[in-house]
Amino acid sequence: MLDVSHKYTAASLFCGAGGLDMGFELAGFNTIWANDIDKDACNTHRSWSKAEVVDDDIRDINFDDVPPTDIILGGFPCQGFSLAGPRKIDDKRNTLYQFFAGLVGQKQPLAFVAENVKGIRTLGDGLILDAIVADFKERGYVLKVYDANASDYGVPQDRERVFLVGFRSDLTVEYQFPKPATKRTTLLEAIGDMPEPKHYDVCMSPYSSRYMSRNRRRDWNDVSFTIPAMAKQVALHPSSPGMVKLDKDVWEFGTGKTRRFSWQEAASIQTFPRDLEFVGDLTSKYKQIGNAVPVKLGEVVAQSVKFALDNILIHNSR
Repeated sequence: MLDVSHKYTAASLFCGAGGLDMGFELAGFNTIWANDIDKDACNTHRSWSKAEVVDDDIRDINFDDVPPTDIILGGFPCQGFSLAGPRKIDDKRNTLYQFFAGLVGQKQPLAFVAENVKGIRTLGDGLILDAIVADFKERGYVLKVYDANASDYGVPQDRERVFLVGFRSDLTVEYQFPKPATKRTTLLEAIGDMPEPKHYDVCMSPYSSRYMSRNRRRDWNDVSFTIPAMAKQVALHPSSPGMVKLDKDVWEFGTGKTRRFSWQEAASIQTFPRDLEFVGDLTSKYKQIGNAVPVKLGEVVAQSVKFALDNILIHNSR
């Protein structure tokens, strides 16, 4: 009988603190090389993984130095694609995906997985995503795009994202993106037992007019709003009083103590292990956490990819 317990190797670009990588590790992959320009994020990644983590600008890395792997992971910068801010086709950050595509094309792994914000679907009336799909086709890959809300996969957070999953075109692949779970994990289940944080673990910046333009609090029996990378935009802890709408795009806090999620609570909502210590100052910690793929979501996607790769091994053994 064929042994499909193969430990697939992975390389990761724009890895950050490693939420996607950690999810794939939990599913049985072995990340052997990773890269990010953020030195704090790289040091956080090193604290839990055995990968060679290169903290350098991807534009300065020689791809010949990247070891061959079974799969390449990435979350190429998405700020230029985001629905939350100005979206520019010529945003220089949007071209960074070319380095991801270039590494895939050069190394020819069995598969690749990339995560991005849903705004990538509509940038340039969809022409940008069409170009990305065509680009990977020219490099020898069949790429499909899937929508996912992290709250449907065991993550206590509404976080709508897009996954780009590609397999090498010479492979016989039957891939199915994970189906949503039947039950959501609530904030009470995720962080209800966590102690009150120290003041220095919570962003204490003033609340801007942008922050006060909409509701920022959800109840214990709900999931969180999206955890952002900007500390001062992090949502309110459920123990805070409810917010009151005064006018269009104008809200105020209710009576009582109001505070944002601590970085530890934000990390738990992103399904990182509670004992993981993020390297850097408070702003850096929130940034690493908010930029990450939720670990649990990464694990679920990884399981589906592993199932497809195992089936390739079985097919080729016949």
